[in-house]
Amino acid sequence: MVAIDLPGFGQTPPLGGEVSIATLADAVAGFLDDHKLSGIDMVGSSMGARLVLELARRGVGGTAVALDPGGFWSPAELQFFRVTLGLSIRLVRLLQPVMRLFTANPVTRTLLLTQLSARPWAVDADLARQELRSWAQSPSFDAVAHDLVHGAPQQGAPTASMSGPVVIGWGRKDRLTFPRQARCATQLFPGARLEWFEDSGHFPHWHRPQGTVDVILATTG
Repeated sequence: MVAIDLPGFGQTPPLGGEVSIATLADAVAGFLDDHKLSGIDMVGSSMGARLVLELARRGVGGTAVALDPGGFWSPAELQFFRVTLGLSIRLVRLLQPVMRLFTANPVTRTLLLTQLSARPWAVDADLARQELRSWAQSPSFDAVAHDLVHGAPQQGAPTASMSGPVVIGWGRKDRLTFPRQARCATQLFPGARLEWFEDSGHFPHWHRPQGTVDVILATTG
């Protein structure tokens, strides 16, 4: 099983070229093929979840588990995503010199993570600092964020065209990819099974780690 968790939208541009969902999918598919892992199960979170769905749509891999995937916004929601993401990344980059202080304090940690977590004050300070640092330092963040907003929307696929089952997990309190987007996702992937994570924001593994593990193992095991 390969896990694709890309909250920082990728760390290295594939082959030094254009960075988009399509080129990242090309790079991952090529890696799996080169290492004879073409039938491996895949798990992705956030943008990584969209990448997993794109690979599954192409018939790459085996079982696919996508947790709160991007790519299913309405036009209005997409503009909200564009504005809030742009403001967030600018703030995160500006605060890097004092990020340790901001993530150590539950109040300021809540302000930084409100859009991502249903209980941001409860997120581990070291985890919060690591995630926010990866956003700020990622060389691919701006390019992939631009592709998410201005690129082609996620395409769907009938069940028969994919090489394995698809499970889509969604946090009931996701404020980045809103829960109502799950309907669009399951319409585009009609064979997918939808799993809800109660009292969870954009990253179920932050607040429902055991439930997330249970869904993954039940699906891939």
